[in-house]
Amino acid sequence: MLELQGKVIHEERQGEAYAPFELDSNEYKKKFYIESYGCSMNFNDSEIVASILNKEGFGATKFMEEANLVLLNTCSIRDKAEQTVRNRLNIFRSFKKERPDMLIGVLGCMAERLKGKLLEEEKLVDMVIGPDAYRSLPNLIAEAEGGQKGVNVLLSREETYSDIAPVRLDSNGVSAFVSIMRGCNNMCTFCVVPFTRGRERSRDAKSIIAEAQDLFDRGYKEVTLLGQNVDSYYYTTHDSEEEVTFAKLLEMVAQIDPKLRVRFSTSHPKDITDDVLFTMAKYHNICKAIHLPVQSGSTRILQLMNRTYTREWYMKKVERIREIMPECAITSDIITGFCTETEEDHQYTLDMINFGKYDLSYMYSYSERPGTLAQRRYADDVPEEVKKRRLTEVIDVQRAWSAKNYEQEIGKTFEVLIEADSRRSDKDWSGRNTQGKVIVFPKGDYNLQKGDYVLVKVNKATSGTLMGEIVEVVG
Repeated sequence: MLELQGKVIHEERQGEAYAPFELDSNEYKKKFYIESYGCSMNFNDSEIVASILNKEGFGATKFMEEANLVLLNTCSIRDKAEQTVRNRLNIFRSFKKERPDMLIGVLGCMAERLKGKLLEEEKLVDMVIGPDAYRSLPNLIAEAEGGQKGVNVLLSREETYSDIAPVRLDSNGVSAFVSIMRGCNNMCTFCVVPFTRGRERSRDAKSIIAEAQDLFDRGYKEVTLLGQNVDSYYYTTHDSEEEVTFAKLLEMVAQIDPKLRVRFSTSHPKDITDDVLFTMAKYHNICKAIHLPVQSGSTRILQLMNRTYTREWYMKKVERIREIMPECAITSDIITGFCTETEEDHQYTLDMINFGKYDLSYMYSYSERPGTLAQRRYADDVPEEVKKRRLTEVIDVQRAWSAKNYEQEIGKTFEVLIEADSRRSDKDWSGRNTQGKVIVFPKGDYNLQKGDYVLVKVNKATSGTLMGEIVEVVG
C-alpha cells in the first residue's frame, strides 16, 4: 500500500515509490512533487528531473496537495506496476478537481508506451514525457500552463544527461546512484525496455568520475553505478584512442578514494568478463556482490527468452565468479510461467536456485507486455494458477537458501558502512557489508555517525538481516 505525503512503503522491487525528502521549497515560488516506480534507473532519472526543475524555479515538496506540479516516473516492465500508476493518477485527478491549476505529468517508460491513452482516451494527465526528453520539461510545462497537452516521447541515440548534476531526493547522505549508461541492446523477448528506453549509449567516463568525486567530497561513502546492462559499458573519447571498458571504469571509480565503496547493477551474464571479476577482487572498496539474473533454469526457455546463453554456460559463469571471489554474493531475477514452460522446465529453475545458492532473488510470474517480441511470437499459455503455484515453489526454495546463507554468517566479523538508524530502534545502527547484507547493531557508547565504518561481529541472523555488535571502529 502506498500512502500520500511522501511516505514510502516498499512492497517489491518493481513497485517501489518515493517522494522527495530533501526539501528546498522555501527558496522557490513553485513546488513539485514526484513519485518513482520501478528500477533504480527510474529513481536516478527523478533526480535528474529535479535538477532541471530547480533551475526553472520549482522546489521539492513531500506534500502532494501543495504542489503546482505532480509527476509520476513510471515503469512498464510488469502489468501490476502500470495498474499501480493508473490508481495513483486517479487519486491525483481527484485532487485536481479542487486545484484546477495543478499540472499532472507522467514520465518514463509507461509514458513512452501509453502516451495516446493517457492523454486522449483517459484524460488523466497534462503532460507525457519519455525518458530521453527531460530537457524539454520547461517548454512542456509552459504549453500545459497555456492549456495545451505537453508531449515529448522521442527516443535518442545520444542523450545521457552527463552534464546534469542530479538533485539527491531521497538521500541518506551516505549512498547515491550514478548512471553510467542508458538504453539496452538485448532484445529479451519478455522485456519492454529496448522499446521504452532505446538503444545503448555509454556516458562520458570523465563525467562519471567527476560526479563520483563530487559525491565523495560532499561526504557520500558509497556509489552504485547504474545501467540496464552495466557490463556492456564502453566509451571512446572523441579526441583520442582511449577506450574505457566497464572493468576500467570500475577501477577509475575505486581509485577515487579507498573509503568510497563502489557497487553496480545490473549485469547480463553474457557480458560480465574476467577483467571485471579480477578488478573487483583487486580493490577492497569494490563491493563483492553481483546481481546476475538467470530468469530461467531451462535452456529451452532461455532460448525462447533470447537470453543468448544456456543453462550450462550460466552455471560455469557462477563457478568462475566463485573461483575468483569465493566471498562474493550472487543475487538473481527469476520468471516463472513463461510461454510454453513445462513442469520439467520449472524443475530446472528450482535446480538452478539450489546450484546458485543465491543470497536473494527477485521472483515474478510471467506478465505479458504489449509490444514485446514474446507477445508477438508466443502464446501466453501457462494458466495463471500454475504460474502462481510455481512462483510459490520458487519463493520457498529461495527463502530456504537466504535463511541458510544468512545463518552461515553468525560468528563472522564484517566491515560495515553505517547508513541509518535501525528501522526498529534509534538506539541501533543499520548498515551493509561488502556483500550487501544488512547488519543491525547497538550504537553503544561510541561517538559514531552515518558514513562511518565499523567492524561488526554477527551473533544472530534472520533470512534477511544480520544482528551483531561493534568490535572495532575503522579509522
